Amino acid sequence: MFTGIVSDVGTIESVEDRGDRRVRIACGYDAATIDLGASIACSGVCLTVVDKGTGDGSAWFAVDVSGETIARTADQWVAGRRLNLERALKLGDELGGHIVTGHVDGVGTVLGICPQGDSKKIGFAVPAALAPFIAPKGSITIDGVSLTVNEVADQSDGTTHFSVNLIPHTQAVTTLGTIAAGQAVNLEIDVLARYLQRMEAYRGQA
Repeated sequence: MFTGIVSDVGTIESVEDRGDRRVRIACGYDAATIDLGASIACSGVCLTVVDKGTGDGSAWFAVDVSGETIARTADQWVAGRRLNLERALKLGDELGGHIVTGHVDGVGTVLGICPQGDSKKIGFAVPAALAPFIAPKGSITIDGVSLTVNEVADQSDGTTHFSVNLIPHTQAVTTLGTIAAGQAVNLEIDVLARYLQRMEAYRGQA
């Protein structure tokens, strides 16, 4: 379980295909505090730590990324890619964002970026399957970052466009500060929206 509040930005140091894809990620965490078997969200994808260590003055941890995960997430599993990192929520931690599971629901595409004062307004296009779960002032996770949806516009082809605002702090401490038009991003809808949709589906059958 996560909150969508990024605690570090890591960089993929190496990628090795060995059945699954072994990905080694440099980070600012203390390696001594990273447990093997722990969960870390990597740009919104919950993955299990399978190795760890230190080198070149920084810590690193390794995860195995399955073919299923690669197929369902943005094309981020390449050396040099920066990732938003969040360690799993502990009992008693502050819930600063919203409840995030680390299970990507779909991939969206950046439509455009517009400055608004010191903030940025960013528009996204999402597949039709996610459209019912995105609502103005609702929560959404974009590359592991908890954000509030500002505007939603349904399109004639069944897809949906929505926008969020990034304040300077979010731009500075996450990878979203350097996001570009056309870029693919991992999306996780609000878990409450998922349950409500399931309840409505059953109500329709009653």
